[in-house]
Amino acid sequence: MQGVSVSRGGRDILGPLDFKIQNGERWVILGPNGAGKSTLLNILATRIFPTKGTVKILDKEMGKVDLSELRTRIGICASLLAEDIPDDEFVRDVVLTGAYAVIGRWNERYDLWDESRAVALLTTFGVRTLADRRYYTLSDGEKKRVQIARALMADPELLLLDEPTAGLDLGGREDLLHRFAEFSQDPLAPASIVVTHHIEEIPAGTTHALIIKDGKIAISGPIFEVITTEHMSAVFGINITVSTDGQRFFARSS
Repeated sequence: MQGVSVSRGGRDILGPLDFKIQNGERWVILGPNGAGKSTLLNILATRIFPTKGTVKILDKEMGKVDLSELRTRIGICASLLAEDIPDDEFVRDVVLTGAYAVIGRWNERYDLWDESRAVALLTTFGVRTLADRRYYTLSDGEKKRVQIARALMADPELLLLDEPTAGLDLGGREDLLHRFAEFSQDPLAPASIVVTHHIEEIPAGTTHALIIKDGKIAISGPIFEVITTEHMSAVFGINITVSTDGQRFFARSS
């Protein structure tokens, strides 16, 4: 992203900002409510265009490429997208249709490789036994796992996760974070960007962090240089003590 901004109602709600992610990097985006995190993610997902600036995703410039082709190279797990999944869809088909970046199975044809990959992804995230269930019968935690499996179905080069553990209980959150951390250790795993409100929900193995405040970048860089007591306190306007345990982060008011 170069000089990117998004305007609504005559004011900038995001930017101007510059942002770059390289192959193999795993980013987390943090910031207060209304900071612009979801707007930034929607641009990266090619769901909205910036008002100003240039966006190149996977070496393709938005506005100069067929977005339907680009979207098959981007895996997305986000609440707005999840709301469009038909309730009566079989879980297996929710994942399978991710191969074509479509929602709801229609007349697409899937081969044995597609079906095997869907089952393998459901297994990776602990929901293989749910493959023949209807989507609406799943718990919120089970749905999140299925959504991530779907996001990975097309073997994307970029993975975008918007609050993937929101609404999960402690056990569900920790299990999902563990499974995602294990998956991301694969050298062939895609570059990823996770948006979250809580540093406790940052998956182990995350390499970089971007903090947004009032639509602008407050600080970005290697994660252990960004997620600090000083920076968190400044951005959120309250005294916060940040601690770490291995590659996990924790925060409390001080």
